[in-house]
Amino acid sequence: MAEIPFLVKDLALILMVAGIVTLIFKRLKQPLVLGYIMAGFLVSPHMPYTMSVVDETDIQTWADIGVIFTLFSLGLDFSFKKIVKMGASPIIATVVIVFCMMMLGISVGHGFGWGRMDCIFLGGMLAMSSTTIIYKAFDDMRLRTQKFASMVMSVLILEDILAIVMMVMLSAIASGSSPDGGQMLASIVKIGFFLGVWFIVGIFAIPWFLRSVRKLINAETLLIVSLGLCCGMAVLSTKVGFSSAFGAFVMGSILAETIEAEKIIKLVEPVKNLFGAIFFVSVGMLVDPKILVEYAVPILALVGTILVGQAIFGTFGFMLGGESLKSAMRCGFSMAQIGEFSFIIASLGLSLGVISKFLYPVVVAVSVITTFLTPYMIRLATPTYQVMEKHLPDKLIHILNHFAMSHPQTQQQSKWKSLIRQMLVNTTAYSILSAAVIALMFTFVLPLMRNLLPGWHLHWYANAITGLLTILFISPFLRAIVMKKNHSAEWKRLWVESSINRVPLLFTVFVRFMIALAFIFYIINFLSRFTNALIVCIGAAVVMLMITSRRIKKRSIVMERVFVHNLRSRDIAAQVNGEKRPLYEGRLLDRDIHISEFEVPEDSSWTGKSLRELHLRQRFGVDLSSIHRGSHRLNIPNGDMIIFPGDKLQVIGNDDQLQKFNTALQSDLLPEEAEIEKREMKLSQLIISSSSEFLGKTLIESGIRDRYNCMVVGLEEGQENLTHVSPTRVFKKGDIIWIVGEEADLKRIKN
Repeated sequence: MAEIPFLVKDLALILMVAGIVTLIFKRLKQPLVLGYIMAGFLVSPHMPYTMSVVDETDIQTWADIGVIFTLFSLGLDFSFKKIVKMGASPIIATVVIVFCMMMLGISVGHGFGWGRMDCIFLGGMLAMSSTTIIYKAFDDMRLRTQKFASMVMSVLILEDILAIVMMVMLSAIASGSSPDGGQMLASIVKIGFFLGVWFIVGIFAIPWFLRSVRKLINAETLLIVSLGLCCGMAVLSTKVGFSSAFGAFVMGSILAETIEAEKIIKLVEPVKNLFGAIFFVSVGMLVDPKILVEYAVPILALVGTILVGQAIFGTFGFMLGGESLKSAMRCGFSMAQIGEFSFIIASLGLSLGVISKFLYPVVVAVSVITTFLTPYMIRLATPTYQVMEKHLPDKLIHILNHFAMSHPQTQQQSKWKSLIRQMLVNTTAYSILSAAVIALMFTFVLPLMRNLLPGWHLHWYANAITGLLTILFISPFLRAIVMKKNHSAEWKRLWVESSINRVPLLFTVFVRFMIALAFIFYIINFLSRFTNALIVCIGAAVVMLMITSRRIKKRSIVMERVFVHNLRSRDIAAQVNGEKRPLYEGRLLDRDIHISEFEVPEDSSWTGKSLRELHLRQRFGVDLSSIHRGSHRLNIPNGDMIIFPGDKLQVIGNDDQLQKFNTALQSDLLPEEAEIEKREMKLSQLIISSSSEFLGKTLIESGIRDRYNCMVVGLEEGQENLTHVSPTRVFKKGDIIWIVGEEADLKRIKN
């Protein structure tokens, strides 16, 4: 028999140990991430008393795949539209928290005399709170329905995005011997450019592809296609100088805008769980007890830095975002831990060879300690606020509770702001697309044309053909840059309201015209030796031709409609299926009440009862606005409405009311069957004898169903099929009937 490869042996050891340890952690109600890390510690070469992994290189490869699929799943939960709808508050809070915690981490590292790159990477690790751990803590403490929890989750989403950007930036810093501000800015521009290109092209192409093959796709093929797109983008990302994890995240965020997003999330979940577990196990394998003992003081110092830093800077950041002091403290105290992205950043530093080996186990130890302390920090927020409320002046508390960064603006300023924002977004998007097309044409098509048309004279024909094709391809984009939003509602109102507005409006057209002209100028200047004045004249004529061309206008409009339709496809599907949240939800957030959605557990004791019997308003003070059942939405249900398992209830109330409602919903469950094996249904034969109590009785009179909880399925009369027994048929001696029921009930009948 062939020898089993070491990879299979190592994988068997990892999964078996991880399974046992995570069961223990599940029993102790601790995050499974800690269980995986502990399992990795037990199977690592640093643990001499247990079996160890033989080939760490193969396991690290699997762990890298785990990072890719973890970030792919994160991208599936992320939506660019969500960030836009969040407004400025979460963005302000995120930027403040990440910047302050990163500076704090760098300062602590310098205080211990660590190296420059160690300090920079340490700052990045301390700036990233754990989405997984906080989500689990909120779930266990039944706080997810509260308003502050939704704000925390919004900031965590933005932190995850910044972590992706931070990884790219740290890679750029690590690759340069002495990176300066110019290199940093170039890296940011490069990230933005490729992110824009991938997102825009992806929204054009991928929804169209999935829509065209929708009839051919089942669960299996959708999983393979999704993972294929994920890995393909990961490879492409590495080709252009980014990490594979960044590419996986981008592909996930593109697929998040498709109708199939919900299906893909469910299909990818088991794959992500498997490889994610291997990644966290590999994290635990790097923990060396000797290093933990040697760096015990720095570990405790970093734990204190995170707890105090997040409590102060987290609270301050959320207050700048417009939260009251009490809500900001609950948000800030909740984020006092580090987790999965800190490990990923540490892995990046190790793979690049720019951080010391001691830093990884130190960060893992800090993560474990802060994770254990997370529930206590969440509970500590309210008592801390109450202490501050007693000792600080009432006037100061009132100011802090109503602190927000808001500035009044006139209606006209609002129109200008809206118009300029739309123009900037439009110009940036189409400029990125134009630049991408030019880069592709000059990189691939131009050398091809020069090979097909060799020689000095034909060389200019190759340049001319490439230039004409490039201008033809980007013409819809350039026309959109110049003309888009010139007939919008904001433009027309500003033009009509005041003649003073007309010069600035025309100036915006001139600026966008010059941007389009700059693209044409670059193409002609790169491919010819014309004078600048001649190039400007040719470019201006070309742009004017684009503006007046009806065919180019039609192409531009069709492309934009396809993009918008693809971008809104998931929202359209949600509306059709009755899953879209109500429009008034955003208005309620400014009050003390908000709307939350709860799913009725399958074994809930509420199922089968009417709303009148449940007395939700009297018991909890909440209002049930709608029930989402399958693909139907039942709005404003009356008292006769029955609750079913799996119903999604949209409930309106304040934090305390919703928490009480959620607690009751999750705890009012039917008791589990202690001996479920004895409830098995069996089929048995019963012969009516002269002493049978059923002799001479009809099926109704026999009480087989009511007294014995069994059911007669048929009468055997020597035929191939059983004969159906009429309720009024009288049982006779010698009748052979077949009965189905539980084993104990069947024994009672036979006895």
